[in-house]
Formats: sequence, structure tokens, C-alpha cells
Amino acid sequence: MKTKSSITFSVIIVLLLSISYPLYSQIPCENGFAGDYPCDRYGLQDHLTESDLGANFVNDSWGWTDETTGKEYALIGLNNGTAFIDISAPNNVVLLGTLPTHTSSSTWRDVKVFEDFAFIVSEASGHGMQVFDLKRLRDVSSPPETFIEDAHYSGFGNAHNIVINTESAYAYAVGTSTFSGGPHFIDISDPINPTAAGGYSNNNYSHDAQIVTYNGPDTDYIGREIFIGSNENVVAIVDITDKGNPIEISTISYPTIGYTHQGWFTEDQRYFLLGDETDEIGFGFNTRTLIFDFNDLDNPSLSFEYEGPTQAIDHNGYVVNDLFYLANYRAGMRVIDISSISDNSITEVGFFDTYPASNSASFNGGLWNVYPFFESGNIVLSGGGGFFLIALNENLAVEENLKSNTHISIYPNPATNELQLKSNEPIGGVVIYNLLGQEMLSQHLGVSGRINIEKLARGIYIVKTSKGSHRVILQ
Repeated sequence: MKTKSSITFSVIIVLLLSISYPLYSQIPCENGFAGDYPCDRYGLQDHLTESDLGANFVNDSWGWTDETTGKEYALIGLNNGTAFIDISAPNNVVLLGTLPTHTSSSTWRDVKVFEDFAFIVSEASGHGMQVFDLKRLRDVSSPPETFIEDAHYSGFGNAHNIVINTESAYAYAVGTSTFSGGPHFIDISDPINPTAAGGYSNNNYSHDAQIVTYNGPDTDYIGREIFIGSNENVVAIVDITDKGNPIEISTISYPTIGYTHQGWFTEDQRYFLLGDETDEIGFGFNTRTLIFDFNDLDNPSLSFEYEGPTQAIDHNGYVVNDLFYLANYRAGMRVIDISSISDNSITEVGFFDTYPASNSASFNGGLWNVYPFFESGNIVLSGGGGFFLIALNENLAVEENLKSNTHISIYPNPATNELQLKSNEPIGGVVIYNLLGQEMLSQHLGVSGRINIEKLARGIYIVKTSKGSHRVILQ
């Protein structure tokens, strides 16, 4: 997870270095829909189908921000490989290319990032771990390209998932045929030369995990590397600081277990939010999230359970600040406010449904993953239907309905020489910022006005008014 920038905006402005295809309009969430997709507060930026990606099936996803250029990229798992998508122009994404699978196709593929490298595993037999240098994405002249891997690790064959602790420079393959399916440790401090570092074979097969350098409330483990495994029918907490001597701290189960699937810490590492993949089918729950109190890692407890508004099966979920972003197979991405989690209360505050046909408890058509960690506010969704790029309405480059019933239109967008602004109230000060958060232009307007932008380089900028911020593209 990237460290928060000192830039004061919630949106990182990325320069649009090239425009390869026509620009398409983003679709805000209005009256409960963004085009054909049910929604609340989140609109559609762009969409690529499975066919657009040259695949039959889309599974997991992750993201990478190039710290040199500021550009953002989506990394999308496919049945036949991994796709790399430039999303720096959010309503004009570009498929830069695909890294084919190392062996054969598979429904399951997972990718994570350390520094400027992607690490990819799959359930395909003999696949091992592919390493891809993401800096190569800067120099793609004729997309889409077919890439080759930069390195390969063959210490295991198939794997269900890969987890990386970017602070310790270790990767952990889970669900392999080694260590009884427990985490397989890999030193990736030299990404092109990954090396085996042991493993942990207790507490059942690990389906997924989160691994952190602990900085939570239990002072006994500050600075230790802690593994939290979602292990089919139990959550395992293990101290893996000493790779040669991993030590179980504790395990915890819960009532009405279906399949202990995946979970994520709150930012303060006090609570752990867990999804069970089959409890909705097996027990008739609405989408259920289990919230554990990890105040004492030696004695974790189940704090409470939350059920969402639909019957859909949950899959992967991640926390950013006080929001929990949860992928559901047939109910899309649900966004849950967890700011009152200590009071045993969490509340849904938005969603984007990638499967309009049904919210039932079924796997078909499913959304697999949500990646909500881009500082720009761009959110990547992947699964049935392909790749979706979404954002809060206020982060879309479209006319926005702002607070206090103030409406500000900014057009044309994309623009070339001039921006026009129009509102139902005096607009006041308008400031345009560049990639580095530097002020490029400022002007004071009444209820309408024009701003000459012909001297600005083409790219993506933020137009900031007293009522909010608007993303605009200059071409």
C-alpha cells in the first residue's frame, strides 16, 4: 500500500502523455444507475470486456503507481495471462499488453506488486511465480504488446494466491503443494532473483492471507512480522519474523463456518474483517462479514457480524481509512463505513453493481476483486464482465451535483483552448493545478465564465472551486 502523498487533494493529477484512442464520456451515477449498472455514489469511468482483453475469463487484480511519472496502471488477472492497463486517462484507458501464462490457462491467477515489479502466480500446473518489471510499461510504443517475463521462480508449481509484505521484502505464496498449502516464503529483496526462504505448514491450507509488520495495539508484537491466514475453517495468527522458526500465536474459529476465505485489518490493526465464501449459500445469510477484535493477538475474539442488503456471496475486501471496499459476486462493489466499528456498527454508504441481472447467492457472473488503493480515487474492479474503472461521482470528469444544491458545469471536457464554467450560484475563485499540485491558473468568476487554457500542456488537471474539485482533460 502506498504512503499518502503530501499533496492536499484526494485526487492525484497524472499527465496524459499520449492519446491513442478517442476519448469516451464517463458515466456518473444518477438516479441509481451509471448507464446499465445499478449504483450509489460511484460512477463508471471506463470498461474493457473479457474479449477486449483477449481472454475468456477475468479474475483477480492489483495496481501500480509509477513514482517517477505519477501514472497509474491496473494489473488484471486473466485465464490465459496478465493484462497491464494504463489508467492515467481514466475515461480513455489503454491496454498496453499482456504477459501470457507461464504454462497453461487457469480460472485462478493472482498478482501483487513490490517496488516496480509484479509477482504473478496461478493454479495452472507447474506455473510457479512470474516476475515482470513494470517499468517496461513506460516505453510501450505500439499497444497492445505481448510481454515476456523478466524472471521466474520455480520453488512451487501451482499456487492459489500470493501475498507481499512490502516492508520486509518477502512474498508468500499460499495454497501451493508445498508446506501443506501453508505460506511458502520467498525473499524478493532482489526482485529479479527471488530465493526460497522456508515456509509454514501448520493450521491447515491457507486460501488467502494478510501479512504485516505489526504496529497495532498488542505491544507484545510491535515490529514483528505477523501472518493472518484465512485457512478454510479457521483464522490463524502466526509470528513469521524468524523465517526458520515461525511461531503460532493463536487461532480462532466462528459459528456457522462455510469457507474461511479472505480478510483485512483496519488501519489501526485492531479489527480484522473476514469474509466467508459459502455461508450465504450454506446458511441463508445476506452477505456476511465477520468482525474480529485483535486487541490481544494471543486471545482474539469475534466482536460482531454484519449482514449487507443483498444475498450475494462476498469475495475479496480491503480497507482504506474508514471505508471497507468489498467485492461481491453478484452485487458488485459495496462500500461500507467502518468509522463506528468500535461501537459494533458498520454501514453501507455506496456501491457499484457489475452484475445487474441478479443479487442472488451464486458464483456466476461474479465480481472477484476490488483494488481501492490508488491515491487518485480511481477504483479497479475485475471479474465477470471484465475490467471496470470506477470512482466517486465527485472524482469524475463530468458535470457534478455538489453540496448545498450548487450545480457547476465545466465544459468541454476534454478541452483544447478554453474551459467554460456555469453554475446556479456565483462560482467565486477557480484554481487549476498540475501534476505536482502547483497552481497553473487562477480566475474569479460569477455564475458563468471562460478560462483560457491554450498555454497549458495537454494532460489531466484539477479545477478546484469552493464547492469541490473537478478532473478535466486537456488535449
